[in-house]
Amino acid sequence: MVVPNRRLSATTKRVLIVDDEESILAPLSRYFRRIGCEVVAAQEREEAEALLEHQRFDLILLDLALSGYGLEGLEILQSLRSGTRGTPVIVLSGLVTPDLEREALRRGADAVLPKPQPLADLARVCAHLLTSRP
Repeated sequence: MVVPNRRLSATTKRVLIVDDEESILAPLSRYFRRIGCEVVAAQEREEAEALLEHQRFDLILLDLALSGYGLEGLEILQSLRSGTRGTPVIVLSGLVTPDLEREALRRGADAVLPKPQPLADLARVCAHLLTSRP
């Protein structure tokens, strides 16, 4: 596992990781904890929506397909952006196509990355988004 030379920032960042696959969720959670983040994980749409309603996060990593039946991540993203929250959102999905990327960006994603994504590359995108916001 590659760990950047520095933490994402001087202050602890709260990261919400939303993915239905434990094989993705567990390593991402460990990685972001190792680089100094407080991590909250959700595997289902309802769980993610409840967390977003009651807690504040500095960054959200969001899978698009949270079940075998749809693109619940797009719905979460649209709901999140319909409020006033400016939390950076990275869509991280194995379903990325040009059309789906355009739709995720239209709904307010800050970045769309395909899975699998090298952790060091993901950390660089996260660090950029976190430092480019007030």
